[in-house]
Amino acid sequence: MQDLNGLLNLMVEQKRSQDDINLVGRAYDFADEIHKGIKRMSGKPYISHPLGAAIRLAQMRMPTALIVTALLHDTIEDTTLPKDEVRQRIKNEFSADIAGLVDHVTKLGQIPRTRTESRKQLDRYLENLRKMFVSFASDIRAIIIKFVDRIENLHDLEVLPEDRRKRIAIESLEVYAPIAKRLGMADFHVELEDQSFKHAFPEEYKRVSELVGEKYRVREGYLDEVAKKIKEKLDAADIRSIVSMQARTKHLYSIYRKLIKYDWDINRIWDIFAIRIIAENVPDCYAALGVIHSLWKPVKDRIKDYIAQPKPNGYRSIHTTVFCDDGEFVEFQIRTKEMHEEAQFGIAAHWRYDENKGRQQRVPQREINWVTELASIQKEIENNKDFLETLEHLKIDALHDRIFVYTPKGDVIDLPEEATPIDFAYAIHSDIGNTATAAVVNGKAVPLNTSLKSGDVVRITIDKNRKGPSTDWLKFVKTRMARDHIKTSARSPLSNFIDLIKPGKKRK
Repeated sequence: MQDLNGLLNLMVEQKRSQDDINLVGRAYDFADEIHKGIKRMSGKPYISHPLGAAIRLAQMRMPTALIVTALLHDTIEDTTLPKDEVRQRIKNEFSADIAGLVDHVTKLGQIPRTRTESRKQLDRYLENLRKMFVSFASDIRAIIIKFVDRIENLHDLEVLPEDRRKRIAIESLEVYAPIAKRLGMADFHVELEDQSFKHAFPEEYKRVSELVGEKYRVREGYLDEVAKKIKEKLDAADIRSIVSMQARTKHLYSIYRKLIKYDWDINRIWDIFAIRIIAENVPDCYAALGVIHSLWKPVKDRIKDYIAQPKPNGYRSIHTTVFCDDGEFVEFQIRTKEMHEEAQFGIAAHWRYDENKGRQQRVPQREINWVTELASIQKEIENNKDFLETLEHLKIDALHDRIFVYTPKGDVIDLPEEATPIDFAYAIHSDIGNTATAAVVNGKAVPLNTSLKSGDVVRITIDKNRKGPSTDWLKFVKTRMARDHIKTSARSPLSNFIDLIKPGKKRK
């Protein structure tokens, strides 16, 4: 009850209406009744889980409907009552909207114990994954609640058997965290990765923690001195709209992935520590960048202006790495308060409750287009066997690390890591891909199987007389779009022969 009081008091502090506060109280009572007598594996009353999820959403200033749904999200599955009866009661006692949202986020079925378990169990798991993508597209709010549900569960993983604990952690790393990252939800993305990392790879987690801890001890106080120096210089330049300035540490799983690339040499990672500067407006963001560069020399190719050219997921900020005092590398991230909020909460920022403006429920179409496309792909797949075969491609296309590549006109093309000029060409238009003959990257001709990097400017040369793509491209393309177009458009020797013998066709 004390935690419920904390939730209700938080809503009072946020100046939510008494009707909203009463609605949350009723939702708690309903969930407490439905889960009565049921305990989690930790021994806690089951209500502690949905209550924890609801508190997280309230702290994020999410709309009351989402907080209510979080309290109710397991009432259909984790109860001894008939499911249809619970569904109808939710609809009658709350609203059709909340009932529909609860349906969308109803807990997925149990994860199969191993890949070699019965086909029935594996089919059930794959079907749940497919339903998850489709439900996300049906109501994008479901993603927010599902992330909170998963994070709450990750905090209780210690009580599960080791093999099951590891399976849930790996699934969170491979599916949930990448979706959060793709939607620009940094807070969720970071917590999902780090909470999963320590269970999925405990030895590696311990090793990274020790390396970062040692590095931090060496540099403790250094960043504070750098920040103090910057603050004095900003004041001298009469730039006084700086809201905050703080040092941050790159999260552990991200450091781990870089350590793998650099043979575990932590000294080769330049952005373990950074100073984040939050300004009131965009002009002062650029003014702060000028002050930083007047103090220290920037590292070549380490200046990223995501304010002028935001990432496709909406992320905006300026990044620069400089040769700082005593030869140390320091990264700076500069953004406005609004940009920082959107970077933390991503798509969820569009629904945040503002005590001055009330509920904000703008639909961020740009961010959800890819989710809708993802859902349509799942609907097209006829059976779980095909879904299993395309799951790895799905992870590459939608859930893999992304790169941001530019057209000669400056348009940003969002591609998976290690994508090639052919993937780039098909991302622009299928006709460009089908007729591509050569590529120029950053002014230099490159092979069509070259792996692109973020920031590359790519120009594709086409030949309109080309008969179609080469099936050899299937050996190196990374995106499902490119793969499907190549398979569909590539011409067989038989079709070429038929063209050759058509009436009026000149033979060579």
